[in-house]
Amino acid sequence: MDAVLSRLPRKLTLTMWDFSWYTMTLPGEPYHDLAARCKEAADRGYNTIRICAMPFLLFTAEGKRPGPLHFGSLGEVGQRTRWYNCHGGAELDGHAHLLELFRQAKAHGLYIMLSSWEYQQSPSFLAYPALRDELAAIAPAERFMNLARSMDQLIRYIKGEGFADRIVYAELHNEVEFGQLTAVGTVQGIGAADTPRLVEAMQPYIEEAVGYLRRQHPDVLITASYTLNEAYPKAYVARNLQVAHYHLYIKGVLNELMDAAGLNDEGVPFPNTFVRSMLREDAPLFGEWNLPAGQEWRMEGNPVGMKLIYLHDWADPDLWDLYLYDRYGAHKLAMLQKADMRLAEAQEWAVHSDLPVVIGEGYVGYTPLLAGFEEGPVGKFIAEYALRKGMALGFWGMTLCSNCAPHHPFWQDVVWQQRWNRYILEAE
Repeated sequence: MDAVLSRLPRKLTLTMWDFSWYTMTLPGEPYHDLAARCKEAADRGYNTIRICAMPFLLFTAEGKRPGPLHFGSLGEVGQRTRWYNCHGGAELDGHAHLLELFRQAKAHGLYIMLSSWEYQQSPSFLAYPALRDELAAIAPAERFMNLARSMDQLIRYIKGEGFADRIVYAELHNEVEFGQLTAVGTVQGIGAADTPRLVEAMQPYIEEAVGYLRRQHPDVLITASYTLNEAYPKAYVARNLQVAHYHLYIKGVLNELMDAAGLNDEGVPFPNTFVRSMLREDAPLFGEWNLPAGQEWRMEGNPVGMKLIYLHDWADPDLWDLYLYDRYGAHKLAMLQKADMRLAEAQEWAVHSDLPVVIGEGYVGYTPLLAGFEEGPVGKFIAEYALRKGMALGFWGMTLCSNCAPHHPFWQDVVWQQRWNRYILEAE
């Protein structure tokens, strides 16, 4: 492991391109020109791009899947959200697109962090449901090894094309406790909100998959992505990871807004009075706002849900931000304390396990595309607080903010990104 770490950057600063780097590739969309986006990332001071590498969409356990990928969209649904606002209609040679990203990364001195969102959001953007159905049909206990076998083939492919030196590490999957991988726990009767028991239930399956990838690729660091959003014993995390990769969404005041909207309580009618008070004047009725006919499969198994997308699509962004600014003072101390506590927990566990720590996503939470709270002074303050804390704890790498990527407005704040990327790269 030390030999692998020695060839990688001393510190990592991440920009998260998630699945958008392959769902937003049409002319006029952010990832139509990967060369330009990689140049921008390097100019802003990043050295690492984190992606859904679409292992299952591109590879079976035996090798490459044939043919191009066809992408769709949610129609009018999601057009004022982050990540869900792709145009749809692209036909993409996914293998060539992957290699082009690695080619441009190498040309611009960048590294690639491999992950998968395939048991979460990314299948929602396929033009046809066949691959999504194939994923869903895999028995819960077998999903982890299926992902590992596809990731194995993907890593072999990248190595075979001469880009092994660009892989910083590989994650089995993004946020394992948030999505369809948790089905291995729910079939045992564990409730969907019982994060500690779900993490514990997944432990042996993640360990098996990580162990397989480590044996196949001893020259690549292997891990899985967990969050720090909810409390759970870190002893339940897979014990054979090579990187402590965590996400920290503090939420705080954002949770108050979600509670007021009834999104954290299935028993609250939607939309309630609060939601209606936040909507734009031209908002359609929730019951009349739908996915295109016959496209309902797109949101089956997607952990975000139609209620939250409706709120993001149709909330007046000024009213959204005003609410958060008005109520932030009541949550400020608790939000900073949560950052202190959860980052310290990650550091303590990683020191005990002798692992480098990376915070791959954060920091406030999921907000509408046109809202500016996270990109504004309060959101920046919280991000800067977390960045200072992480560097003081000796973390290997951090993201500046989940919204600092080409498909978010925050990407245009070049000076802030340059300043805080320098801070990370120059930290002791």
